[in-house]
Amino acid sequence: MRRFKRILVVADPLTSAEPAITRAVLLAKANKAKVTVANVQRELERDLPRMQNAFTRQQKERLDNLVRRVAVNGDKVTTKALTGIPFLEIIREVVKGKHDLVIKASEGRGGVSRWLFGSTDLHLLRKCPCPVWILKPSKYKRISRLLAAVDLNPGIEANLELNTLILDLATSLARDAGSELHIVHAWSVPNEQALIFGGSDKDAERYAREMRMERKLRMDELLGNYDLTGIRAKTHLLKGDPGTVIPAISKKERVQLVVMGTVARTGIPGFIIGNTAEQTLNRLDCSVIAVKPGGFRIPGFV
Repeated sequence: MRRFKRILVVADPLTSAEPAITRAVLLAKANKAKVTVANVQRELERDLPRMQNAFTRQQKERLDNLVRRVAVNGDKVTTKALTGIPFLEIIREVVKGKHDLVIKASEGRGGVSRWLFGSTDLHLLRKCPCPVWILKPSKYKRISRLLAAVDLNPGIEANLELNTLILDLATSLARDAGSELHIVHAWSVPNEQALIFGGSDKDAERYAREMRMERKLRMDELLGNYDLTGIRAKTHLLKGDPGTVIPAISKKERVQLVVMGTVARTGIPGFIIGNTAEQTLNRLDCSVIAVKPGGFRIPGFV
C-alpha cells in the first residue's frame, strides 16, 4: 500500500539536513512517492528586491547542490526556495502541493536539559494539516523501535479516527523498516483520591482492575483490525498521565520514534493541540510524527 505520494522535506542547506533528505528519499522509493526539498528564508526589507532575488537564487543553488550530494536519485527530487514566515510558508506549500508528509530536522538538540523542538517545529506539530515528522538530530539510521500512542477513552468519537491514522502509519513504518512496535495507552481512574477517601482501598483497587480490563478489551478490538504478522508488536496498558507515561516508556524501551495525535479532543475551532499532547511533546527526547484527523483545518488560514 502506498502510504505517501508527495513528501515535503524542510531543509536548511547550511545545517545538517542530510538525514532528513536521506529518510525522505528511501521512504519515497518504498512508496513510489515524489519528494520536494524546500527551504524558507525570512523576507528582506521591501526596498531591497534585487538583493532578495539574488538571495533566493543562492538558496535554490545551495538546495540543488545538497540534493545532488545526498539523494540517490537526485533527478526525482525537486527543490524550492521560499520566502516568508517559515511555518506559514511550509503550510502553504503543503496545501498548494498536496503533500501528505512533512519531514524536518528539529531545531533543538534534546537531552536532559535542552529543548528538542523549536518554534517552527511546534507550529508545524500544532497546525500543519498533514502528518509532520520532526527528526532528532543524528546520522541516518534504521528505526529499530517505534511507539504508537493511542487514546482508548470511551465516548470520544474523534479518537477512533486518530487511533486508526496513528496505527495505519505506525504499522506501515514498522513493517517497512522491520522495527519493533510498541502500542501504548495510558489510563487513569477518574477521581481516584475521592474514591479512596469515600470508600476503601479494596474498592478503589477493584475499580482500577475493572477499568484496566475495559481498556484491554478496547485495545484488543482496535488491534483486531490490523494484520500484525511479521511485526514484533508489544502492547502496554499503563496507569498514569499520558504526558508522563509516554515519555517514560519511550525512554525505557529506547524508542527512536513516537507516532501520536496532537489535536485537542474538544474540537473547539482554533484550539488545535491538547494539553496532554503539549505535555508529551515537551518531555520527549526522540523523533516524533504528529498526526491529525483527515478533516483538520486551521481556522482563518489563507
